[in-house]
Amino acid sequence: MPDTFTSRTVDVHTGASETVHDLTAACAGFLRETARGRDGLLNVFTPHATAGLAVIETGAGSDDDLLRTLQALLPADDRWRHRHGSPGHGRDHVLPAFVPPHVTLPVVGGELALGTWQSVVLVDTNRDNPHRTVRLSFLS
Repeated sequence: MPDTFTSRTVDVHTGASETVHDLTAACAGFLRETARGRDGLLNVFTPHATAGLAVIETGAGSDDDLLRTLQALLPADDRWRHRHGSPGHGRDHVLPAFVPPHVTLPVVGGELALGTWQSVVLVDTNRDNPHRTVRLSFLS
């Protein structure tokens, strides 16, 4: 079978508070439609200067731990030179240096090859932009 590339965007509403939004189900649904049992790679990308993607455990407190760690590492105060938006917004522009805006994952037999407790998440600390786009791209 020849190599194929398929891409689609997913809109995510993150709200007005810092959040870790689980994308695993959206990724799995996209692969069910496009991979059709094939092996390949899933690239997940968010085209925003103030959001990132991670592979972490969710639902057991790790998502809250991640947000608390980012708050400690990148405080929302007036130390940032980038000053438009809500107080401390400059830190949101530094976030992608720590939580990159992309992740590439193996796909085996048409399914994500994640570990038992791993989830794909969008990390958004920017309270000024509640609407995000994530691009899913499958290459086989």
